[in-house]
Amino acid sequence: MAKLEKKVTGDIYDVAERITSAVMNGSVSASVEETSDFSDGTSRCVVRVFERYSWFGGNRVSMSVTLFQNGSGPVYVSACTSGGSQAMFFKINTIGEENFLDTIRDVLS
Repeated sequence: MAKLEKKVTGDIYDVAERITSAVMNGSVSASVEETSDFSDGTSRCVVRVFERYSWFGGNRVSMSVTLFQNGSGPVYVSACTSGGSQAMFFKINTIGEENFLDTIRDVLS
């Protein structure tokens, strides 16, 4: 598993759309597997789950992105990837997972 956490400024839904666009434009095999949006008072949470084929690992890799914002404060982003290893009992290759995270690094900079 690989993880990227950032704090960015802007509207949570705009950040989520920029992330989605970066993922979908970053790979022909990318897909949005599931979405969830909810709020309570001024707090909002957005979850996006993506998947794509990893040529390096020869398998599919998933990325879950969770965004949280309270009012007009910063947007907290946590992105976790999984599925990039072919080993049965331990991870020997996470390059596909790191490469998947790379598709959103520029958006969050």
